[in-house]
Amino acid sequence: MEALQLLYWHWVLIGLVLIIAEIFLPSFTALWFGLGALLVGGIVWLAPGLNLQLQMLIWAIGSSLFTFLWFRYLRPRMADHTKAGISREAILGQSGQVLRVPEGEQRGLVRFSTPLLGDDEWAFICNDPVASGDRVYVTDVSGNTLIVETRQPAAPL
Repeated sequence: MEALQLLYWHWVLIGLVLIIAEIFLPSFTALWFGLGALLVGGIVWLAPGLNLQLQMLIWAIGSSLFTFLWFRYLRPRMADHTKAGISREAILGQSGQVLRVPEGEQRGLVRFSTPLLGDDEWAFICNDPVASGDRVYVTDVSGNTLIVETRQPAAPL
């Protein structure tokens, strides 16, 4: 009985099917397996004598590497800190915990329990003295930086 042998075009086809399937899947994982399959297709095209076990190992390592690179480097860069078209009233009065105290020209860092406009950590400016762990409240927005106070602002009438 002859062993199963996948040719380069099989891997390219598998990769394209997985990438196209990503359009219909909400998980955003099939893409990385599809890119891994395309990687194996390229390697098998260059070295056609690879056995199936080595091809599968390369596919698993390649897919894992693409997934790691996505979560480690690409996804964090996609956090959107812009406020264009977003009502600033949606974030006014929200409270967060100080992670890093502002020192000199360095802004502080505050973390919110629920993300504000797509991110749970924001740079902030505060005129009041704050310590790490203090609760602060958003009073205004200046560019990509929040302006906060240590006391809760009064509710608007």
